[in-house]
Amino acid sequence: MSAASSEIRNIVLQGEYLAYRDSGAGRPLLLLHAGIADSRMWRPQAETLAGSFRLIAPDLRGFGNSPYPDGLFAYHEDVAGLIAELKLEPVWLVGVSFGSRVALDFYLAHPALVRGLVLVSPTLAGFDLGPEVAAFGREEDRLLEAGDLQGATELNLRTWVDGPRRSAGQVDPALRAAIGEMQLLAFQADEPQNAELIAPEPAAANRLDEVQTPTLIVAGELDVPAVVEQAKTLAGAIDGARLEIMSGTAHLPTMEAPESFNALLLDYMAWAEGSVPAG
Repeated sequence: MSAASSEIRNIVLQGEYLAYRDSGAGRPLLLLHAGIADSRMWRPQAETLAGSFRLIAPDLRGFGNSPYPDGLFAYHEDVAGLIAELKLEPVWLVGVSFGSRVALDFYLAHPALVRGLVLVSPTLAGFDLGPEVAAFGREEDRLLEAGDLQGATELNLRTWVDGPRRSAGQVDPALRAAIGEMQLLAFQADEPQNAELIAPEPAAANRLDEVQTPTLIVAGELDVPAVVEQAKTLAGAIDGARLEIMSGTAHLPTMEAPESFNALLLDYMAWAEGSVPAG
């Protein structure tokens, strides 16, 4: 966020405080970060969008400045609590990767609170991302069990930031460093013994016919192929969804090409809300 809006605010939800950033003014736009980042990943959007929207960007549980609660919790219910606490009207929800999963879970639980969905690099519950991502998960678990947090962080950077078709040297080093800092912080988060995630049932993958709100799905062409295929599957399964593939980007197109992503987002929102003719 900009310097004027960098202060972290806190509210207590599900028995523990939740950190969030609140900037700008206007219609509410709620931004849910990827699982390799935290709310700081939305700084490029704040620089452009805070003049027209009120941007709400929480740190999800276990990321950034939001600790895990010592008990039962659900990621999407933090979103519900945040909207209620801030007395927001129905919001546009933008979620990247893990954030897209939280966004869709929230919509399915509280559809009246959502004006539209933007799901970027979607990795939704109930979908099998195949052997490549499964092998990544096994290697990440091995490194974390060995206490090699730096190694696990680098594995995530290679897999998700570089992507399978680029080397580290082909990616902006400042971008890699910023994401690495956020990922490492998440790996260092303490998880209380009694913390237990409540996963929505049935999984969102089995409820896509219930999505009845404007939905934009975005994927980076250089992302893990299974994620791109999942984006295409979602676009075919959600009535009226629009699919956009962003060239030259991997798993985080919002950070790699923020100007292009912001323009895409604004164009879609304007079309969905009837400000411009369809076409």
